[in-house]
Amino acid sequence: MSMYQTSIPVFTRQLTNLSTILGIAAAHAEEKKIEQSVFLNARLAPDMFPLSRQVQIACDGAKAGAALLAEAEAPSYADDETTFAELQARIAKTLTFLQSLSAAQIDGSETRTITLKRRDKETHFQGQAFLLDHVLPNFYFHLTTAYAILRHNGVAIGKRDFLGTR
Repeated sequence: MSMYQTSIPVFTRQLTNLSTILGIAAAHAEEKKIEQSVFLNARLAPDMFPLSRQVQIACDGAKAGAALLAEAEAPSYADDETTFAELQARIAKTLTFLQSLSAAQIDGSETRTITLKRRDKETHFQGQAFLLDHVLPNFYFHLTTAYAILRHNGVAIGKRDFLGTR
């Protein structure tokens, strides 16, 4: 499998599934007369980020990871979403960016040195290790946490929704 096949289609499918799950959650909130903010601010533990931030980080991880592999500039989004519709719009913007990257830009990045700049340090990866050992696990962590927050709060979603096989 190529680096492109291992990244862009995976991000696209899972973000699309996340958007569907958020739609189910919005319908649940409306049906049960629960303010969306209850879900958007829900956390699995007090020291974890709320649902809205989990979605933001999943989007950011996909776009930043893909951009670094493609040697492209990732768009920057304000982290100001306060509704399910706004989170779905963020996902849509992320999907549009991901679709703008070509296989030619990403394939061949397996051995490219990727430098990840964090607050006070830089971490260097080879492209394949960056994707497989950092980007994808982080992406799935935040997707799964978003799913778990909604499920824990009574939204009728299941594994098939997460996998997009319903």
